[in-house]
Amino acid sequence: MHLGKSYRLREFIIWTRRKIYVLLALGLAPVLLYQVAGLQWLTLPLSVVSLLGTATTFVVGFKNVQTYTRTVEAQKIWMSIVSASRYWGVITHNYVGDAERSTALVQRHLAWLTALRYQLREARPWETVDSRPNAEYRKQYVIPERAESLEAALSRYLPPQEIPALMRTDDKAAQLLAMQGNAARQLLDEGAVTASEYAEFNSRIRELLDLQGQAERIKNFPYPRQYAIINTLFVRSFCVALPFGLTGQFAQIGQDIGGFMHGQMAWLAVPFSVIISWIYTSLEQVGESTENPFEGSANDVPISRLSTMIERDLKQMAGSADLPALPATVIVL
Repeated sequence: MHLGKSYRLREFIIWTRRKIYVLLALGLAPVLLYQVAGLQWLTLPLSVVSLLGTATTFVVGFKNVQTYTRTVEAQKIWMSIVSASRYWGVITHNYVGDAERSTALVQRHLAWLTALRYQLREARPWETVDSRPNAEYRKQYVIPERAESLEAALSRYLPPQEIPALMRTDDKAAQLLAMQGNAARQLLDEGAVTASEYAEFNSRIRELLDLQGQAERIKNFPYPRQYAIINTLFVRSFCVALPFGLTGQFAQIGQDIGGFMHGQMAWLAVPFSVIISWIYTSLEQVGESTENPFEGSANDVPISRLSTMIERDLKQMAGSADLPALPATVIVL
């Protein structure tokens, strides 16, 4: 996630430049047909374009509100994971008298966090992180889950003999929570924890399972495709129609003035149509990049950073000095 003050205008223009090229071509076409080819009937009433623009504004605004809501919900889920993880560290050290066993429970929890974030970073057909604009911008930061294999990441937290069997499972995060449940049961059987403490462990495991399911719901179910396509169709229709409306309007103004701009005002439709259309296409692109908060874009929920924060907190609770470093860049994932 971009955690700086703001994006720079230059970054934003570079990110959307391909659409600007298309908008420039769309703006030039009707003006050339009007001024050069003499097809002066090929215009649209500006009132028709205004009605289409109003409808497009509502559709784009609706999508952006919904995609922002998805991101906010994802943030809430992960902050709940942060709180639940800290509490897991507290009860582990308070309930389990054996330092080695409590450390194993904490390490397995960190393995669960690792497996969960790797699962959330898996690609889906509807995601846009690999589209050309986003792929270019991704050169400015690193997605940790793509820079290192899951097996290598898990090796920091789990015994080597546990990893091969875990890697063969479909839902590795859920399997790790099941292993936590087995470990808690073993503590109860051996008398290392009381029945009430065992119940508390189970309650925390269930909470983590619920939070995992909530995150997976956002990951595996995209913004409804019917709304996504209608948004795209409205924006594109407006961008095509706008230059035809502005060309006739500016041409009419040009007939009422003298000087070198007499009869040439239609050319002003090009820059104005590009600027107005760019606002709509940029809003659409922003909404699209906010739609999937776990895909690895610069607008994601920073689950990798949050996992690192959790690891530092849990290790500091245990008095460990071997702490992972937090990302120092503006864009952190």
